[in-house]
Amino acid sequence: MAESTRVAAQKSAKLDRLLLDAKLAIPAPQAGFVSRATLITTARTSHRQVVAVTAPSGYGKSSFLAQWAAAEERSVGWVSLDRFDDDAVKLLTLLASAFVRATGADAALVTDMRGHGVSALGRAAPRLALALRESPSPFVLMLDDLHELATPACHDVLSVVLDGVPAGSQLVMASRHEQPQVATLRAAGQTLEIGADSLALDADGARRIFAEAQVPLTPALAAVVIERTEGWPVGLHLAAMIAHDNADGAAVISGDDRYVADYLYRESLASLPENTQRFLRCTAVLDQFSAELCDAVFGQPGSQARLRELEDSNVFLIPLDRRRGWFRYHPLFREFLLSELRRVSPALVAELHVRAAGWYELHGSPAKAIEHLLETPDRATCVRLVAEHAMATFQSGQMATVRRWIGDLGHVAVDDHPPLGVLAGWIAVMSGQAAEADRLATRLEGAAFDPLPFDGSASFESSRAMLRSLMCAAGPAQAADDAEFALAQEPSWSAWREQALCLGGEAELLRGDGAAAQAYFAEAADLALVHDNAGVQALSDAEFALIAMDKGRWAEAAPRVASAMGSVELHRLQDYAIAVPGVVAAARLALHDGDLERTERQLTKAMRARPVCTYAAPALATRVRLYLAKCYWALGDHVTARHLMREIDDILMHRPALGALLAEVDGLRELISASAGGPGGYTPLTPAELRLLPYLQTHLTIPEIGARLFVSRNTVSTEVGSIYRKLGVSSRSEAVEWATSIGLLGS
Repeated sequence: MAESTRVAAQKSAKLDRLLLDAKLAIPAPQAGFVSRATLITTARTSHRQVVAVTAPSGYGKSSFLAQWAAAEERSVGWVSLDRFDDDAVKLLTLLASAFVRATGADAALVTDMRGHGVSALGRAAPRLALALRESPSPFVLMLDDLHELATPACHDVLSVVLDGVPAGSQLVMASRHEQPQVATLRAAGQTLEIGADSLALDADGARRIFAEAQVPLTPALAAVVIERTEGWPVGLHLAAMIAHDNADGAAVISGDDRYVADYLYRESLASLPENTQRFLRCTAVLDQFSAELCDAVFGQPGSQARLRELEDSNVFLIPLDRRRGWFRYHPLFREFLLSELRRVSPALVAELHVRAAGWYELHGSPAKAIEHLLETPDRATCVRLVAEHAMATFQSGQMATVRRWIGDLGHVAVDDHPPLGVLAGWIAVMSGQAAEADRLATRLEGAAFDPLPFDGSASFESSRAMLRSLMCAAGPAQAADDAEFALAQEPSWSAWREQALCLGGEAELLRGDGAAAQAYFAEAADLALVHDNAGVQALSDAEFALIAMDKGRWAEAAPRVASAMGSVELHRLQDYAIAVPGVVAAARLALHDGDLERTERQLTKAMRARPVCTYAAPALATRVRLYLAKCYWALGDHVTARHLMREIDDILMHRPALGALLAEVDGLRELISASAGGPGGYTPLTPAELRLLPYLQTHLTIPEIGARLFVSRNTVSTEVGSIYRKLGVSSRSEAVEWATSIGLLGS
């Protein structure tokens, strides 16, 4: 690794740790806030596993949670959410991290949260729920600012996790508005709800706040203040600050929360020096900040001292860690500051985001840099960063985040930078989105791009050729030509060289030359290890092993299977198309070894993952099902074998030209047709049913599940009935329990 790369990696790791620490740090209760001891006692002794704290901004939700955490005897985990956490995998990773830090649970749980799409719901969420359920000691998990999460996938995984909170433990979620899970929990009597009426302060609370600000408050004036603020805590704090300098300030509050806030913040801001006001406005573009980041954005040194002064003066600065290294503004105050920034210096907003992006990129956090650049017209730099980091972000499980990035960039930006479309195509293929992959491939055919791509490939033509080879829409000859073109383009040091080699192996298999294919796969696997490309290494080793098995060289195949499965397990690749051949090879090896228990376990894993193997990668999808059908036929499960052959027929309807692979398919079909064997076995769940199965864990209704999957209510009802029949159950809970026991749900 070059010295500059090593330094960049160290910076990235350090900043990532600091940002994670800030999100998971339990904030200390702020001085001057009224004690909520009675309310905390009520919540703690309610014996409800979920406590929902719901109130508009300014009602002290975060302060209430911080006071509760300080008073808690059980282990406490804390997560401060923001708008960039609106990704199911991010949410699960944060929850697992908080739980591990609080309870000392196995840190591998955090890594287990990696996945994508339905796998987050079907694999990671039940894994986390099980860990919570089996915790040997009680705990409290606190989620602050849950309203920041809007995507249905986040709420789906959270509903599964909530079901895992055991008696004696609690999950506390604070939000500006009621969360989707609350209605179901309320009906089941599983939640305690704390609303604005419980958090509003009375006259006694008002007097304590004013006393903290060293402002006397008569009973009559206290009544006026409470009436006009309706007990709104932040309004009372603001009124006390203003009244400190103006004895009549507390009495003039009127109007709803928004107008009260704007008025009071303007009054409090006016008392600060002009340079401090500019500092506050400029740094309001930051969701969270440190002194060094503020220096970069504000363009002046001295932010450390300025932040200390602001914290001491209680100007709505909230520390995110106990070291006082990272901060955020109170949400209402930040909204006010941003409106002031747009009013006073509208032309400066984009520049401030560019400065923030530059700092984050310099310190090894490209994802944060991208988020700031998306707020600016600077699409060129943003496209570069997305192109460089989209694949790694996707492989970490954050598919929703990558989709949002590309969607926010817009079609024009993607059309202007076609390599980004190639990356989107790869993601669609690997996650089983066949129609989307076809759409992107068609769009790319007429594209041209001369500059060097930012994704590390030798050229746009090379990366497009590799995608086209994998998708094999024009048949084996074109797939082979595309692979050879990419191999000629990509040098030995290219991060895409092993991908081109692997595709060369796939093309040779379609030509019927197993020996040439095996040589390609061996070279690809070796190079992928050098480049730490776990996906290509797992696929190449698996394909090498399957060829060796076809030739009866089982001893040669075994270490390759172990290598492939080692990468799949280590990097949590189970739900990616490129990982499925490794699982199939493991099942085939176990069957040869006579280990039926291991065979069944691996076959279940492969069948569970096969929905991501679609006609978008037809050779891979067909070969996976062909080997699975052979295994099931050998085990006497003729029903499953025949079902898999029908799935192959569906793939061939889209991609009929698959060369030598067609002869293998015809050979097995003839064997099945000529066999007098009985209909042994059970009909497996179809890919559509496997996609639906994880939603049975949630409290979603049939129509709501249909909306998630973009299918009709009748389709969902039919598939649910089919799932029940195939699993031999009669209810959702029984289906989830049985599916988990046989390995179709959970880890």
